[in-house]
Order: sequence, then structure tokens, then C-alpha cells
Amino acid sequence: MPPWLSDSEELHLSKPRGLPEVRRKGIVGHTLLALDDEVETADGIRISTRPRTWLDLARHLSLSELVCTGDELVRIPRFGLEGRSEPFATIGALRAMVGRHPNLQGIVRARAALDLMRVGSDSGPETLLRLAMCDAGLPEPELQLPLRPETPGSPTADLGYRRRRMAVQYDGGHHLLPAQILSDRRRDRAFESAGWTVLVLTRDDLADGFAGATARIKRTLRTAYLSPSSAAGFSNAD
Repeated sequence: MPPWLSDSEELHLSKPRGLPEVRRKGIVGHTLLALDDEVETADGIRISTRPRTWLDLARHLSLSELVCTGDELVRIPRFGLEGRSEPFATIGALRAMVGRHPNLQGIVRARAALDLMRVGSDSGPETLLRLAMCDAGLPEPELQLPLRPETPGSPTADLGYRRRRMAVQYDGGHHLLPAQILSDRRRDRAFESAGWTVLVLTRDDLADGFAGATARIKRTLRTAYLSPSSAAGFSNAD
């Protein structure tokens, strides 16, 4: 969730359309139509499912924020680390739910977000980086790109272009931990030893909307394209 919303202390309470909205301090009331599979029970309280919550947020979030939350829903969990093996939703299931509610406020933005969502972004900044790259006219990158696809446990790049041998890593706050720094160095050296160019981005790059980062990526790709050893067989779509 974007910080401006995740830090909110307001409680959003929804009722069927036949009942009046709740009007109390600290409570935001809604009336809506929610189908049975869009509601679940947690500790005896009926709450909207994650996918339905995503749809309801379409009226409040910007398009990029909605894509970020959607990417989180369809992300494949890390095996053995998250206590689950399946994503919270699929793009197909979200699209079907959106189709049930053609008149819902924010539905146009939800449809636009679905077209931009991808499986493979492990964080909001990774999604924002991908969107910034595409907005800058760069080819859409591959996500969670393994150095050696045939080898289980191979080092991976958050984003990249295999044919250009370019890996882009976004290292967030947890990458500052000593053990993670060592792991990241091994990861980057593995790519570099295989002849890849590695660009490591941080929250400083996020601060300007990845404008500087996309310019660096363009320069790097241009240099690789002009190199006699790399240019053969490449097109602008690679």
C-alpha cells in the first residue's frame, strides 16, 4: 500500500446498498454490491478479500499505485519463505471480477491497471521502475531474470534484458543488512563474471521517479548495441 494510505487510521465500513451508510467519526461508510466470493471471514469479522479490496481501491489510488498493489497480489511467493505457495490472485481472476462490476467507481482505472500488471515484481519500487522504463520508451524488461535458467537456485536479476546481457537490480532498505550485502555482492559478481552489465538502483533513484535511472539504462543499452561484439542480431525491440 502507498504510505499515505497504509498509515491511515480510518476504518472503512461497507454495507449492502439497501442499508444506509455509517456516519461516525473515524469511520468512512460505503454502500456496495459484493458477491459471496469477494468476502471472507477473519476472526469472526466479514472483510473483503484482497482482490475485492484492490478493486475498491481503484477509486482512490493513482494508476501506478494500483498497478503496484495488483502486482503484489499476482506475485509468485518465495518458496519456503512466506508460508504459501500460490499467489493471492491471478490477472485472469482479477479481470473476471472487474467484469462483474462494470459501473463501479474507478472501474476504468482498474481495467487500465490490469493491462499494465505483470507477474514477477517483488516490490512496489520494482513495479514503478518497470513502468518508468516503459514510459521512457525502453523495451519492456524481463522480470526475475535467472542468470542460468536451467540451474535451480541460479542468481536472478529483478529486471533485465537477456539478449543484451544487462541486469538491473533494485536494492531496497533490507539490502543494507550485512548478510544481504554479502549475498548481493555474490549475485552481482556472478552476472558480471558471465559478461553481463549490472546496474544497481536504490531509493535515491526512486526519489526522482527513476528518471536518472532510465537515462542510465538507455546509455548502457546504446553502448552495448554499438559494441561490435554485442550488436549482431539485436533490434530496438530487444
